Amino acid sequence: MVDAPVRRVPGRLTAPPPGWTTTSDVVVIGSGIAGLTAALRLRGQVDKILVVTKDVLAAGSTQWAQGGIAAALGPEDTPEQHEVDTLVAGAGACDAEAVRILVNEGPEAVRELIALGTKFDHSPDGELSLTREGGHHRDRIAHAGGDATGAEIQRALIAAIEQAPEIEVVQHALAVDLLLDGPLEEGGGIAGVTLHVMGEGQRDGVGAVHCRAVVLASGGLGQVFSQTTNPAVSTGDGMAVALRAGAVLRDLEFVQFHPTVMYLPDSRGQQPLISEAVRGEGAFLVDFEGNRFMQGVHELADLAPRDVVAKAITRRMNETGRPHMWLDARHLGAAFWERRFPTILATTRSHGIDPVTQLIPVAPACHYASGGVRTDLFGRTSVPGLYATGEVACSGVHGANRLASNSLLEGLVFSRRIADVLPGELRPPSVPAVDGRTAGLVPGAVRRELQEVMTSRVGVLRNAEGLSDAAQLLDKLAGLRADAVDQESWETTNLLTISAALTDAAALREETRGSHWREDFPERDDARWAGHFDVVMTDGETTLRFDAEPATDRGVS
Repeated sequence: MVDAPVRRVPGRLTAPPPGWTTTSDVVVIGSGIAGLTAALRLRGQVDKILVVTKDVLAAGSTQWAQGGIAAALGPEDTPEQHEVDTLVAGAGACDAEAVRILVNEGPEAVRELIALGTKFDHSPDGELSLTREGGHHRDRIAHAGGDATGAEIQRALIAAIEQAPEIEVVQHALAVDLLLDGPLEEGGGIAGVTLHVMGEGQRDGVGAVHCRAVVLASGGLGQVFSQTTNPAVSTGDGMAVALRAGAVLRDLEFVQFHPTVMYLPDSRGQQPLISEAVRGEGAFLVDFEGNRFMQGVHELADLAPRDVVAKAITRRMNETGRPHMWLDARHLGAAFWERRFPTILATTRSHGIDPVTQLIPVAPACHYASGGVRTDLFGRTSVPGLYATGEVACSGVHGANRLASNSLLEGLVFSRRIADVLPGELRPPSVPAVDGRTAGLVPGAVRRELQEVMTSRVGVLRNAEGLSDAAQLLDKLAGLRADAVDQESWETTNLLTISAALTDAAALREETRGSHWREDFPERDDARWAGHFDVVMTDGETTLRFDAEPATDRGVS
């Protein structure tokens, strides 16, 4: 065991009394591939489904997925080969059974997505076009519109939702807190969710939905960092509300930084992603002297797993004092760029870089949270009636480092599995218990300061001194109180809650594993750290506990 800190953070969020109430059997929070798949699979099995999204239906992370979705669909590929690549990337921290489920159920799930109307790219002879990305030893990435896979999947899912009158959608709604019908230790569980809705007619303002189950599919925590590929809505809300309700969070320290994000001087927030698929098609990394520095670092060179490439870029940046490295894709030619990567081409040109004739400046930025709300193999959390799927969840498939293009597949596969069990596990209708606990919100104005310290101290490179600096600032911010109750303060409070837990886990894991890189502990240490850090909250205090497991229990080491 390890000595884990006890940290005081905001508990239940202060909100005005609900101005309206409604009921539903199931509330799905999130409208990406995970949330919409769950809703579509549940129709016909439960009477009423309510999909809640913080912005519009298409505003989440799914639409930004450029590379594609991975599955063993090629004639020379097998689920077993996909499994090995996933386990290797996960650096000994994957749940081997969850990975087997992912790779074996993945091909059928993708075929059903095609049957739903998703139009993936095909070769001239009519075969599904499959490409390769970092960490994969086979061509198994299905893509659409060249580099617009997520947008095409989102389009098909939204079209299906619009043809499903039994599914109600509430847009511009922030989930504030989950409602329980009693203490968990006394058999309590999900009884509803509090929402802050903006501009939805009679449901404007704070209200409550009484329900029998909640499916969290709210995405990741990318806005914890000042530079990220995640959209503005990715403020860790799902993880924070689950934690406050008593759910367990796992593996928060394993945050993946995408190695090739377009470097824009003095830019903050969402950054333009240069998909790994560009390297899969032959682009390569060079330093300011034109040297290819991935040769000899890994057998796959520029197509090594993301953590390997991100670390190599960061090392070279530190060695040379440069703010970025370069991606050379000039040899691909204008016709290829226009056909295969039209979205990326338009984006880079809009920022003054033409990749047909110029090098692309790239640097790592926060991309994906491999950890999240701990679930079993059917998406169940430790709170009865609460399920989680997609990036908000920790299903165990990603381990310490997600394999490229496994994220869309995870949301697809595990949302289907939730729909297989949830209808038979619906809790009886109940009234939410009165919860006397309240907590002040932190001011929304501190968000930039929080994000900056997380990037500089808890980003790609971590060490004890930097993590301690971050923890001290987070403690200071936790003591501030907002003057107003608004969405910005709610979101910033969620960011602070998740940042504190992430920082504590990163400080305690004194090793380098997957996407968690400690400069002061540069080696992987299975003797001490083969296991997981779980975060729990009680009355506004978070604690971490280490769940030790033999590395052999989790597949490839």
